Amino acid sequence: MKLRHLSAALAASLVLLPLGGPAGARASSAEPARSTASAGQSPAVAYDHYSLTIDGRRVIVQAAEFHYFRLPSPGLWRDIMEKLKAGGFNAVSIYFDWAYHSPKPGVYDFTGVRDVDRLLRTAEQAGLYVIARPGPYINAETTGGGFPAWLKNVPGRARSSAPGFTEAYRDWLAHINPIIARHQIGEGGSVILYNAENEYAVATDAAYMQDIQDQARAAGIDVPITTNDCCDAGSWTSTWATGPGAVPLPGVDDYPQSFECQNAESVWGPWGEGLTERLRDDIPVFAAEYQAGAIDLDNAGYDRCRELTGPAYMKFFYKSNLMVAGATMFNYYMGYGGTSWGWLPQPNDVYTSYDYGAAITEARRLTPKYDEFKRQGYFLQAVTPLAKTDAAAAPTSDNAAVQVVARANPDNGTRFALVRHTDRAATATDSATLTWTTVDGTYALPVQVKGHDAHVLVGAYDLGGQRLAASSSEIMTHMFTGDRDVAVLYGAEGSPGATVLRYTSEPKVTVLEGRVRSSYSSGDLRLDYSHEGLARVLVSGGGRRPLLLLIGTDETAAAFWRADTEAGPILVRGTSLLRSATVTGQVVRLEADYAEAGKVEVFGPAPAKRVRLGSTEVAAGRTPSGSLLVTAPGPRAVHLPALTGWRGHAEAPEAAPGFDDSGWTVAAKTTTESPLKPKTPPVLYADDYGFHYGNVWYRGRFTATGTETQVDLNAITGRRGDYLVWLNGRYLGWAAGGVQADADTPNPDPGPGHFAVPDGLLKPGRPATLAVLVQNMGHNDDWTADDNRFKQPRGLIAASVAGSPEPITWRIQGAEGGEDLADVTRGPLNTGGLYGERNGWHLPGFPDSSWTRVASPQAGPAVPGVTWYRTAFRLGLPKGEDVPIGLRFGGEIPAASRVMIFLNGWNVGQYGGDIGPQRDFYLPGGLLRENGANTLALAVTTKDAAPAGLGPVGLFTYGNLRGGVPVADVPAPSYQPRR
Repeated sequence: MKLRHLSAALAASLVLLPLGGPAGARASSAEPARSTASAGQSPAVAYDHYSLTIDGRRVIVQAAEFHYFRLPSPGLWRDIMEKLKAGGFNAVSIYFDWAYHSPKPGVYDFTGVRDVDRLLRTAEQAGLYVIARPGPYINAETTGGGFPAWLKNVPGRARSSAPGFTEAYRDWLAHINPIIARHQIGEGGSVILYNAENEYAVATDAAYMQDIQDQARAAGIDVPITTNDCCDAGSWTSTWATGPGAVPLPGVDDYPQSFECQNAESVWGPWGEGLTERLRDDIPVFAAEYQAGAIDLDNAGYDRCRELTGPAYMKFFYKSNLMVAGATMFNYYMGYGGTSWGWLPQPNDVYTSYDYGAAITEARRLTPKYDEFKRQGYFLQAVTPLAKTDAAAAPTSDNAAVQVVARANPDNGTRFALVRHTDRAATATDSATLTWTTVDGTYALPVQVKGHDAHVLVGAYDLGGQRLAASSSEIMTHMFTGDRDVAVLYGAEGSPGATVLRYTSEPKVTVLEGRVRSSYSSGDLRLDYSHEGLARVLVSGGGRRPLLLLIGTDETAAAFWRADTEAGPILVRGTSLLRSATVTGQVVRLEADYAEAGKVEVFGPAPAKRVRLGSTEVAAGRTPSGSLLVTAPGPRAVHLPALTGWRGHAEAPEAAPGFDDSGWTVAAKTTTESPLKPKTPPVLYADDYGFHYGNVWYRGRFTATGTETQVDLNAITGRRGDYLVWLNGRYLGWAAGGVQADADTPNPDPGPGHFAVPDGLLKPGRPATLAVLVQNMGHNDDWTADDNRFKQPRGLIAASVAGSPEPITWRIQGAEGGEDLADVTRGPLNTGGLYGERNGWHLPGFPDSSWTRVASPQAGPAVPGVTWYRTAFRLGLPKGEDVPIGLRFGGEIPAASRVMIFLNGWNVGQYGGDIGPQRDFYLPGGLLRENGANTLALAVTTKDAAPAGLGPVGLFTYGNLRGGVPVADVPAPSYQPRR
């Protein structure tokens, strides 16, 4: 996803999750699309005007975006993938972050938390297709938009055919493409699409776009290549027409709800109707990124972003895109947002949490948005004629306020009707009678619709062994199981419903639960009801096999889970999540999560008589509906330790005049690749000396004259960054670092700071030492493909002392080793150049026994500079349970301090000091030793004195579920004394 800076709309990169999945893509009665290599299609994956086909079967792609680099615990990748699959997605869209894998030119790491082979295997095992998005540019609100910061030192414009950039990106693709290639669906994997670049239409280098595709083909990529056009992207027709640079299967990004999270209750489609454009007649409509959340631009909190893009928005916009635009390929951004840990976040738009208001929260909890994705996803998976439809004559409405749009499958005649309100106000509600004429007859159906809602109704449909003539209930799913058809229908709470089924003779109707009226005439069985609770209707005879109808509300429908097994599909009700199911003889085994003890109902194959919940068999009874009913146990209680035993230690010896900086890098360069040249020599940009992420120290020496009056500095840090200044060990103060996000007009004075020299501090003829701590908040993205933006420097851009003609000589120090990482496992984005970071104060095992004991990090006054706090705690979470844990800061967010949070050596977040509204920080299992000892370290940088330190700090749980997935501790080095 990207925020669009060039116009009032926005551009974002979104991923959609396909239904069915590699093991179970479902065929419709339509003829498959033809496969022609000349059209950029592979033997396994093809497409036509209507849809994608996989192994000859039409598939509606329902994908969700997931960033593995925002969940640095490979064991939890499985958790997210299984939740996406269970939520009705059949695909996952994955960016591959170049910067995350490459700390310096020619060096790459694909191990541990960067093991993308494992990532792609996990998707395959979960039954998800993959849309692979290796860039080279990805944006995604990551530092540099996914470009490694060392690329700023490479000659030539990025995102172009410049020789220097070409050599660099080809090297990246030479490493990532072979991994993707061996996981293609034709090779036994599940990659079905390859996305070249990202929202590139702001630039026009067709040769660059063509070369990315050529590199992919040379590496064995044979699936269709796509790209995502955004916003003004249509202005460069080369991306979707013909000729060099054109991709075979382009898509379009759309974010109709904007990012106005603070106005969530009043915003409704400010950026348009959200109907994805058909770019060419020979390809399907592909919503390459469709809004499924928002970045929190206004610090409203991600719950407000979830409200902005909640179920009402999803019902109206997603169903409209399906029915009005005729889209059959969707990629929703985001399915799971995750955490911008360490120095991963782009500096201008986001903070540590990248929850995004997604269907699955940062702490991996399911939300009402997930329920709506599941209702829609199950429908797209079950009702396969949707993969091939044309616009059709719509049912008529007797109320002008109720609008109807229709489509039909040209091969089998299945009809679909979208019912919406003409008034887009949230309070609007109207009822109507629809008159729908199909090949089965003419039917009057009662409907009720709100302004912020939409329903997709189905008629003239072969529902398994049944004939559904028409219904004013929506279909969630249907299946053949237990020697009968089972269908789940639903509608808004309290709304009227009617369903008409065709029979050759009058069937027997048994209402097992709820209130449903039935009548039969001329081959039509009509059922009338109100959507309330859950009604169960068994229909038998009439010349068809038995049918069990389960008719409920949105809420009751969301309680059902579907899983496909080798013995046939099953339906489960009562679990918090159904990960998978197997049927062996008479035994149904469920791998599921449970938030509390309660009844679980299983609709399975006829021979099934027993149920296992995991490895435990439980007693099962038979219900009047023919389902099995068991009681599931709930989770056990969890007790977390208080955080005590704190120790503290002041830092920043670099500020002292006598500090030994002889091992630091001399900063004396006179040239730079940055388009923004320094205001005063020499070049002091951190990247030019190989220090790309986190805090950077500068020490400058000059000979005092005694006439010095003021230190004048200028620095670029990115949004929310500051720099702190000392002279001869005396703290002079701080200034806000500059921000230059756009290329339009470079600011000649981006981050000025002017600091008075105290009287008598400097003695004539004596050496003076200037120490400056600069916070690098990350690197600009390159959305505009302009080096004025991407290659904007970080660090000091000017330094002088008023009243002194003496030159200043400089040394610089950032993260230990610079590009030659001291900690390869945690990688380049984990630490910067604080003294404590360089000396292992953040690591487990560091000997802190000599540090001062403190009651808590809030004890005592806060003084300018850097102070570290460390403590240890032990966890013993119940086996077989999923208990996500967070760290919570109480009290007011400190305006004068900011905190880096290190868990077992991993930088899991930043708190305070205008960074954002975040108080709760997710501690992912794997980094967190859920059954063992943990070390917590806080590095607190304070720019102004304050009477007290931080507020109270403690652990908390986001929830507690019996189930989950096994999560191994992520191996990483502990402290080792220097030799």
